[in-house]
Amino acid sequence: MRRAAANGKVRGTRVAAEVIGCHPGLDPGSIPDFSQMKITFKLFATLTDYLPAEARRSNVMALEVPGDASISQIIEPFGLPPKLVHLVLVNGTFVQPADRLSRTLKDGDVLAIWPPIAGG
Repeated sequence: MRRAAANGKVRGTRVAAEVIGCHPGLDPGSIPDFSQMKITFKLFATLTDYLPAEARRSNVMALEVPGDASISQIIEPFGLPPKLVHLVLVNGTFVQPADRLSRTLKDGDVLAIWPPIAGG
């Protein structure tokens, strides 16, 4: 582990690792992930109206989001009414409504959302 400088500041870029090393009881998972990740965000049917104008035609946009953002946190800025967020898929796999508050994504994931759809 690096030593602190005379002024008490830790030198180097691995400060979080050093703090954990200094505090054996500190859980590395408790340190927030401030890294950014890129995902693909897709809205279908009437939900495309909630996308920026330049993305509505293709219904797809690239997003850069915090590495620890949940699905709910990712869609919140778009102002989607909760009753219209019906079918949520991550890489084609359904995400249960109860899991959307805590489920996080990985870099390169595709988040797709469908409203309720009826037909015959």
